[in-house]
Amino acid sequence: MPLKKYICVYINNLKAAMHPFQKIGHRLRISPLVLPALLCALAAGCATRAAPLSLYDFGPLHPAAAASASAGKAPAALALAAVQAPAALSSQQMLYRLSYVSDLQTRSYAGSRWSMAPAQLLEQRIKARLAQAGTVVLSGSEGANTLPTLRIEVDEMIQNFSAPNRSAAQLALRATLFDGRTLLAQKSFRRQAAAGSADAAGGAQAMAGASDALIDEMIAWLADFPLKK
Repeated sequence: MPLKKYICVYINNLKAAMHPFQKIGHRLRISPLVLPALLCALAAGCATRAAPLSLYDFGPLHPAAAASASAGKAPAALALAAVQAPAALSSQQMLYRLSYVSDLQTRSYAGSRWSMAPAQLLEQRIKARLAQAGTVVLSGSEGANTLPTLRIEVDEMIQNFSAPNRSAAQLALRATLFDGRTLLAQKSFRRQAAAGSADAAGGAQAMAGASDALIDEMIAWLADFPLKK
């Protein structure tokens, strides 16, 4: 087919395809010159897909480190109540604070999330580390009447930026130990771990490290009480 004839056929086909949209454009008072560009923009928008979310947790346990840190310290059995946390920590959002801008404002990463609410991640980690240290761990409802009960309240769990390229995971909580309805002890724990990178991945890794260090400290604290060993 000659090039001139091919071009004429293409233009006629294009006009036929545009005809229904030209009627719509006429009703909406859109210029015929603008309409093709508008349709291309709409098509591009429909073809765009949101980037998948990156999900983070605390990673696998490290048997050697946990065994050496908790050897001989963990109680034989313990009931762990559900970890309590502020409303801001009840979703999967990964929170951070730009303290060099404002200490009063928290933000969340747009494309990154925890695999579950951070308070649940911490509870899961506490159970796993206690079990790894040799403790039989029951839920609060299962062992509250027969075992000492540990209650955890999280105060802070955030990645704090002191400068654009420098941040640390900050974790703070209160642990309260009960024997039935009798209060045995309460202690506040706080840990901080530097992030290897100024992003969600660095924050997640640092939070896992801060959590493990804090849990080791808490297990050592539990050893000070006359719990069954």
